[in-house]
Amino acid sequence: MTKTRILLADDHQFITEGLKSLLEPQFEVIGIVEDGKTLVEKAETLNPDVIVVDISMPLLNGIEAVRQIKKKNIPAKIIFLTMHPDVTYATRALEAGALGFVIKHSAPAELIIAIEKTLLGEIYVTPTIAEELATSPHSRKSPLRKLTPRQREVLQLLAEGKQAKEVAEILYLSPRTVEFHKYRVMEELGVKSSAELVQFAIKHGIITI
Repeated sequence: MTKTRILLADDHQFITEGLKSLLEPQFEVIGIVEDGKTLVEKAETLNPDVIVVDISMPLLNGIEAVRQIKKKNIPAKIIFLTMHPDVTYATRALEAGALGFVIKHSAPAELIIAIEKTLLGEIYVTPTIAEELATSPHSRKSPLRKLTPRQREVLQLLAEGKQAKEVAEILYLSPRTVEFHKYRVMEELGVKSSAELVQFAIKHGIITI
């Protein structure tokens, strides 16, 4: 019987190594990546059955990476494994196309259950968060919805401390275009400085400190 092929995405090596030990030999871990951009590339080339991904990752956070993966019509089932025990993140993850949302401090067996459920096309959310989703699924709308995918990419890279020229090189844009996106992002989010932009990114799980 062919094993389910899993791609892991987390920027902490000790976590991915632990996950690999947990999941094998029941499943086949076909790759480990440490940033969102590489995740999108590997999802396309490796064609995994399941992707287990963190929210907070460099260059492109997990939610934005999953949005790009779904736009490419890659059929992998997506499970977020995150430290954020918050219904807002779960809502964003499911909206992006994920079928699973598991908290890192949950029992290891919960991730395996989530994998098995998503392979059947079912949604699995950590029970405590699932209860909150059921009672108030639209209680907190993310202000990130106001932004375009490109604006969210620019926001993350700027919040990581990159200069406009560096962002331009990564995204294949001109520095002037990056500055325009930055201006629009700050206007949409109602922030007045680069420091406030970073604080917003930390608060909403786009980057971690």
